Amino acid sequence: MNNMPAMTGWTWLKRGASLFRQQPAALTTLLFVNILFSILISAVPLLGAMVAVILIPSFSMAFMQACLMIDSGQRVTPAVALTGFRKPLLPQLCKIGLIYLGVSLVLTVVARFAISEEFWEQVAAQGRTGTPAQVQGGDILALFVFIAVNVLTLIALCFAPPLTYWQKMPPFKAVFYSFFAVVRSARVFLVLLLAWFGLFFAICFVLTMLLGGSSIARVAIMWLIFLFVLLLQCSMYVGYREIFGKPQDVAGVEGKVSLDK
Repeated sequence: MNNMPAMTGWTWLKRGASLFRQQPAALTTLLFVNILFSILISAVPLLGAMVAVILIPSFSMAFMQACLMIDSGQRVTPAVALTGFRKPLLPQLCKIGLIYLGVSLVLTVVARFAISEEFWEQVAAQGRTGTPAQVQGGDILALFVFIAVNVLTLIALCFAPPLTYWQKMPPFKAVFYSFFAVVRSARVFLVLLLAWFGLFFAICFVLTMLLGGSSIARVAIMWLIFLFVLLLQCSMYVGYREIFGKPQDVAGVEGKVSLDK
């Protein structure tokens, strides 16, 4: 893994956008299918939300596989949604999901101590009555830090599912390589995320200026959120390809990972 210049992150974002533009309808449909499955699973009492977190690697592999198919000049089919749910690799992806769940639970416990109980009560009251919450600046800062750490954790583990699925790595080894690949390319990912956030907020600002607070503006921003989620997914595939090499077979069978890239 060679050191890459920081602006490589911007290149990844542009190449991710190029992938998306080739088959936007297929990728958008895949996103909504995954969201629907996640909502249905989360609706199951008690364990539903935890199962949904455990299945995050399986859901993410659908996007990785779809990006690989586009990159290879193939048409994305509905069957790609089941990519991460096929045996024998589903149990391996679920093990990575358990790591996701463990990290998520630890961060949630930390957040409960870092953010005052009054803050959560105010937010809950706002949801019930619509009364603006009166919160402390320190709680807002802690919440933003919590969200940022969650995002960075997901980014640090983002290559573990494809390493397990395509490279047949054991889950813990895949997590190890994913984490240190992201750490070694931290400045690249920083530029990628800053550019991604910057573009999103710039477009949101323009939409708000043009449409105000109308329902059309809210619908447009919601669609924009979906679009940028897909853009980030495509960019993560580009990052995987640049760091570990392009998978050799769309069906998921490939050679060993090259650590010299």
